[in-house]
Amino acid sequence: MKDFPALPSLSDAPDELLSSGHLWILELVDGAWFRFGLDDAGIVRFGDERRVYGDPDSVPESYRHAVRHVRENLDRDALRAAVPNVEDVVFFGVATTRRSIAYDWTRTPSFLGYDVWSADAGEFRPPDAAEQIFDRLGLHPVNAFEKERNTRDFDPDGYEVPDSAWYDGPAKGVVVRNKRGKGGQRATLGHPDFREKTAVKPVEGDADGVAAELVPRERFERIAAELEARGRPVTVDSVYERALEAAFRESHARLHHHESDVDPAAFRSAVAARTRAFLQRRG
Repeated sequence: MKDFPALPSLSDAPDELLSSGHLWILELVDGAWFRFGLDDAGIVRFGDERRVYGDPDSVPESYRHAVRHVRENLDRDALRAAVPNVEDVVFFGVATTRRSIAYDWTRTPSFLGYDVWSADAGEFRPPDAAEQIFDRLGLHPVNAFEKERNTRDFDPDGYEVPDSAWYDGPAKGVVVRNKRGKGGQRATLGHPDFREKTAVKPVEGDADGVAAELVPRERFERIAAELEARGRPVTVDSVYERALEAAFRESHARLHHHESDVDPAAFRSAVAARTRAFLQRRG
């Protein structure tokens, strides 16, 4: 699977990035870099920034919400119709797993797309083409703060990072892409509020209490409503899997913190018990 393109900070980027051409300025979303592609049998293969996973079950728990999102929303027929060989295309983006920023998880897609690699063309597609491709295939492209800004009108020293599209607060930063050449140069410019790493606090309490905190009744109700809206059965397994994925998406670092006393197996059991109790009450 194609490696991620280099993404230096703007201060370390090649001079060509801002020398001429037009820029797309995208939100830098706080999450885990994530990629995927299809094999010749149409099976989706996933990878993060460094590793490619042999099957979905080997993907880390904090990314599995993104795996489900891609598998459920990717329009494979549209992809096959668009390219002669699906193996030639790799999609790059971010799994919106919590790190420093608590996004509005109910409206933030599990995967946001940044780049599309075409082996046939031998290039990363330009940002406008990548945006259209993600839209056409049923996935969300990352939001663009600005499109087609001439390089002569961009002053990195005076640029103020806008507010995020995904919560009430500033974006972590921006990705600046130039459309020139084979996919263009790219670099990041961070917001000053996120230059220091935010400390992660461990979960506190026993497994039952932590499960109640991270998977409240409202989450079960939302999951059940989403399943019904998609015409899918609301079962213990379907609700439990999604509840667990959401908990690990938003709180994986807290659950696996070295100071946490909560056993992961006990936490899973507590979530399963809450799932069964919810469905029994729901009837």
